[in-house]
Amino acid sequence: MTTSPLYDYLPHPIDWAKVQRVLVIKLRHHGDVLLSSPVYQTLKNHHPHLTVDALVYTDTAPMLQGHPAIDTLHSIDKKWKKLGTFKHIAHEAALLKTLRHQQYDLVINLTESRRGAWIKWATKAQYGVAGNYKNRQDKSWKKAFPIRYHLPRFGNTRHTVEVHLDALRKAGLIIKPQDKPLILELSEQEYQTARQLRSNVDDKNFIVLHPTSRWLFKTWRIEHYRSLIQQLLADGHQVVITAAPDKVEMGLVEGILDGISHPSLHNLAGQLSLRSLAATIAQAKLMVGVDSVPMHIAAAVDTPCVALFGPSGDIEWAPWSDKARVLTSNHTCRPCGYDGCGGGKISECLASISVDTVYQAIQEQLTDD
Repeated sequence: MTTSPLYDYLPHPIDWAKVQRVLVIKLRHHGDVLLSSPVYQTLKNHHPHLTVDALVYTDTAPMLQGHPAIDTLHSIDKKWKKLGTFKHIAHEAALLKTLRHQQYDLVINLTESRRGAWIKWATKAQYGVAGNYKNRQDKSWKKAFPIRYHLPRFGNTRHTVEVHLDALRKAGLIIKPQDKPLILELSEQEYQTARQLRSNVDDKNFIVLHPTSRWLFKTWRIEHYRSLIQQLLADGHQVVITAAPDKVEMGLVEGILDGISHPSLHNLAGQLSLRSLAATIAQAKLMVGVDSVPMHIAAAVDTPCVALFGPSGDIEWAPWSDKARVLTSNHTCRPCGYDGCGGGKISECLASISVDTVYQAIQEQLTDD
């Protein structure tokens, strides 16, 4: 790697010539894991000799499946806890044994999970990098991760992708623009599967509307969705509805589509795997939704997006793309992070975003594209 004179004078917390194997741990939800995808590529971009592995939860592994910079994708299945104490312990012990045998030189923990510290000790890695979390100021954490990167001082002031990359900045790497894009690799077979599920709708000739979130307080009003869908259909757009195969989310979609029937409306809610959803979004001309993983998928596959934000922070979690349009309200209390106003599951800031505002944003996105 070519260095600048300034870089030569900076402190070097890690001797990268001595680092051969790296484990990056990201034990969070789907969107969080996808937003960590630049970290792996950045490590390879700067030090091609590295073997870079990842550890995530099993249900989020599809977000990193096929990543060109990841050599081995390890996972922890949350269902282990349901197998009983002995089987649970056996699975955990087997994982630690596997990781220990990899002989990692560096462990990067991208969350405040204590499990990350345990894994650092189990692997006997020479170097450890993690965030300087306020609730992780004890000696054991600091000893496991002597290299600790700063976290945003004033709340939602820095995008999550940049915070992830701060781990590498603290480790001595100078991040470049080509290090920052999200990465989500899809196979031709996955694209073909998506086409088969979406019969009679050509690529780049439809809009994906993903109206739901696992958190209901991030969901727009049902009547707003109904009105928007009807306007899009009246304009001649093909609309594909998607949602997770969750009872609550499926019920919400049923409420939205109740009484709406049109040959250009295609309901795929609950029918798509994460990878099929990603392929569908990649083949769409536009994706519309709320603060949830599909908007991050849209950013990763370079599909234009309109994303509605209410109580969650758009500076921290907005789609990482210059093709994204983020809509919020002017409520001075947002982003509050609460599960609805007063904890009532309904976020007035999100509900106040009008159908006309979203419709206009969609028209502008389609025109720009």
